[in-house]
Amino acid sequence: MSGKLYLCATPIGNLEDITFRVLRTLKEVDLIAAEDTRNSIKLLNHFEIKTPMTSYHEYNKIEKAYQLVDKLREGKNIALITDAGTPGISDPGEELVRICQEEGIEVTSLPGPAACITALTMSGLPTRRFAFEAFLPRDKKERAAVLKELVNETRTMVIYESPHHLLKTLEELYEVLGERKITICRELTKRYEEATPTTLSECLKFYQENEPRGEYVLVLEGKTFEQLEEESRKAWENMTLEEHMAFYEGQGIPRKEAMKAVAKDRGISKREVYQALL
Repeated sequence: MSGKLYLCATPIGNLEDITFRVLRTLKEVDLIAAEDTRNSIKLLNHFEIKTPMTSYHEYNKIEKAYQLVDKLREGKNIALITDAGTPGISDPGEELVRICQEEGIEVTSLPGPAACITALTMSGLPTRRFAFEAFLPRDKKERAAVLKELVNETRTMVIYESPHHLLKTLEELYEVLGERKITICRELTKRYEEATPTTLSECLKFYQENEPRGEYVLVLEGKTFEQLEEESRKAWENMTLEEHMAFYEGQGIPRKEAMKAVAKDRGISKREVYQALL
């Protein structure tokens, strides 16, 4: 029988956040695959775990994944851990999971800390629907495309950022999204943990005058449906009825249906649209 891959969530700061189940699993598996063995050895030493480790990171994630799958096929049980938090969330673990699924290897996840959920629950912003963006792309074109998508996002947005790039990211968010509520979460679960509700303009001003320190999670409010409707209404106000009709008909919508849509957008009756077009 093949072994099993265990995705083990580890603390994002406070060592007390590790679960009993994760500790037992790390002691019982045959091998631990760690994003950075130099970092993870501190965790294992703290809990007196002697299980052998191997490295699994961004730069060997495909080749090493198949090596790990070979060991799993031999019946070895392997635990995957990341530097902090839940493996597979914005880290190379997702590739190992994908390959294991393709190869018919059983995968299970041991719940635990995740910075995105921790920040979201502390933010004071709506939590029912949210969009997790992790770190924004470094490639300029891809980054611009993602930011453009976020302009009309109605869900709460969660973004990771390092102190070195925080100011630039805040500047871009303000430039593209405009004023928004934001909760700046810093050093989660650690001694100097902070969750500061503010606005994009205010936190931008603050970090222009104060050096960012620690790891950040940005939790941004999405647009409300009322805001989207208001923006849509203003867009129609700048169009003539003929242009408004052309907008819908250009999408292949039949004329009668287009008239209904125009009437709804403008808050008038279909008869008024018909008469105006005549």
